[in-house]
Amino acid sequence: MIEESIAQRLGNWGEKLEPASLPKTTLEKNGDILLDIVGLCIASRNKDYVQAVIEASEPGEHTLIGHSLRTSAASAAIINGTAAHGEDFDDTFEGGPVHSGVVMVPAMLAAAERYQLSSADTMLGLAAGNEILCRLALTLPKAIHKSGFHPTAVLGSFAAAFGIAVACKADSRIIANALGIAGSMASGIIEYLGDGSWTKRMHPGWAAQSGLRAFAMAKAGFKGPKFVFEGEHGAFKVFASSVDPKLDCLFDKLGQQYVSDAISFKPYPCGTMIQPYIDCARHLREQGINVSNIESILCETAEGYVHRLWEPKAIKSAPPSSYAAKFSVPFGVALGLLRGHANLGDYNEESITEPDLLNIAAKVNYEIDLNNPYPAAFTGHVRLLFKDGSHKEVRQGFMRGGRDSPLSQNEINEKFYANSQYGGHSDPDKLLAICRAIATMQSDYQLIREMGETE
Repeated sequence: MIEESIAQRLGNWGEKLEPASLPKTTLEKNGDILLDIVGLCIASRNKDYVQAVIEASEPGEHTLIGHSLRTSAASAAIINGTAAHGEDFDDTFEGGPVHSGVVMVPAMLAAAERYQLSSADTMLGLAAGNEILCRLALTLPKAIHKSGFHPTAVLGSFAAAFGIAVACKADSRIIANALGIAGSMASGIIEYLGDGSWTKRMHPGWAAQSGLRAFAMAKAGFKGPKFVFEGEHGAFKVFASSVDPKLDCLFDKLGQQYVSDAISFKPYPCGTMIQPYIDCARHLREQGINVSNIESILCETAEGYVHRLWEPKAIKSAPPSSYAAKFSVPFGVALGLLRGHANLGDYNEESITEPDLLNIAAKVNYEIDLNNPYPAAFTGHVRLLFKDGSHKEVRQGFMRGGRDSPLSQNEINEKFYANSQYGGHSDPDKLLAICRAIATMQSDYQLIREMGETE
């Protein structure tokens, strides 16, 4: 009997998926993800890193959200993906952590135009890809980061290929080959942490365009390795050698329970695990503290955070760029204590040189809590020690916007409007209506073109 590979098993599931099979909660979640990502693309559309990727694009007829320029499908995917992830304000899956919407929305919008998909099939592909990305993250807890790679970048290529193939009603053989091909396109090192350079911003877009290419090649007959995940040189061993894959997380109740329904929406434009620390700092500020009396600040943290959000200490205390500041717990705590907020406008070049913020950030230190539940949950803790020997502390055992404290529909809509305003769009109501028409499966690929209208 020929052994069935993981890719084949996923292909067998994907081949049978239909839009009508999506639970109402899953469809609603993916509709909110679509809206959130479109708003984020508008927020960053004029940023220098987006303009750089646009200048490197190939011409074509595909839509860039918030731009009049048209590009190739692959270029649209990488540009929209880079824009959506650029301010680190996009959705997160607790338990991964991975960012799925920034991969899947750009991938599916480009695929919808290229293959002239209905909104029903587009939403099916979006939901299927998000689900596979989240389940793959649960299968390899913490291990991809430990190997020096960005999980969203690595796993996103597989998810994008899978979602596009499902939306295009590919058979199981083509889906499996697309996954096999995507394995050789998966990448994304996390060296950006050392200097705050731009590469993390492009990772979801790269994964999105890789998924497009992987599916197109599989559809044309190109063959990928059968055991792309579990093989001797497969993705599990290459990107996550420190763990034994938890395959039950990948296949248990697949199609019956959508773990991606728990995807979280960020209230702050910075690293996911920093969010609860900012909340703790804000709660302390609300108690009326005098920051000039602070002697030191201690935060309990998970060991898995340290190499990304705490070290090297000199860089995290005084980030070399506004982007690097988004991956610094000390800087986030300083914003919460001093300003009482951490908005898009707070992460700029002026803020990272502000003496008061840097003074507070320099006082923030950490100790590892061996009982921290990461990655199952993202928690926060801030303890202030004052010069007179007294102290105050706040703990938060959840990420606001996450499964234990989700944002309301009004809050999701308000975030979209705020991002549209930040990006200077004059008609956010029109964009919202387009997203809702797609999400409720009342349109086809042609409506996507109206996202590219710009004033």
